[in-house]
Amino acid sequence: MRPAKAARQAKILDELQHAPSLRVVDLAQRLNVSTETIRRDLDEMTGRGELNRTYGGAIRPPAEEPAVSVRHALFVGERSRIARAVIPSIHDAKVLMIGSGATTVHLARRIAATMRDVTVITHSFGVATVLSINPTIRVVLAPGDYHPTEGATIGAHAVEFLGRFQADVALIGASGLGTSGPSEALIDVAAVYSAMCRSAARRIVVADHSKFGQTYPAVYATWAEIDTLATDAAPGRDLGDCLRRASVKILLAP
Repeated sequence: MRPAKAARQAKILDELQHAPSLRVVDLAQRLNVSTETIRRDLDEMTGRGELNRTYGGAIRPPAEEPAVSVRHALFVGERSRIARAVIPSIHDAKVLMIGSGATTVHLARRIAATMRDVTVITHSFGVATVLSINPTIRVVLAPGDYHPTEGATIGAHAVEFLGRFQADVALIGASGLGTSGPSEALIDVAAVYSAMCRSAARRIVVADHSKFGQTYPAVYATWAEIDTLATDAAPGRDLGDCLRRASVKILLAP
């Protein structure tokens, strides 16, 4: 590898130590090269397992997912657009289940601003907090063991509690979106998401493009069990074909 290229790629890895995700255009500006050069670098580095390519950028390999407090600062614009796009498809729902995560907090904030007289069942403290600004929304918080990095309750008590209810819609995030289904980095959180899927008439996964092609330890549902994927970019060929075979509606945020 030429010295200039080696130094540039080392700099990209260094940048990823300080930010979980990076955009091609930002890297090109920082390193004073073309976006095509950065794309070639990212493709090579992905081939060596040093990072993972996403739509328009790169992320750290999925050894583990950052804490939810870190994730709140990532893809803010994309997650806000996803949240706005979802609202028309749930406007007639009266009982919602909402999972933990950064994207679902954006969605809960939009629900609080636009919906009235609904009941929300959640295990996420962040979701419950942003919904509290709307006094017409009843929030039911699932019991269980508190997971500090996820800001949510987990465990047998949470799973059993969710099984007592029937919701119109479950709104759930994901650490990864692979061909086998949406997956979660935290196995105990995945068990809660599975319980929500079983207890809802409709299931909507909300996740930005950085999750495409990522697979984490716990696949909490097959795509055949999911009704809609709300995201901000069209999935690639393999994932897109899988979604079409499973008749999953793809809701693209404008």
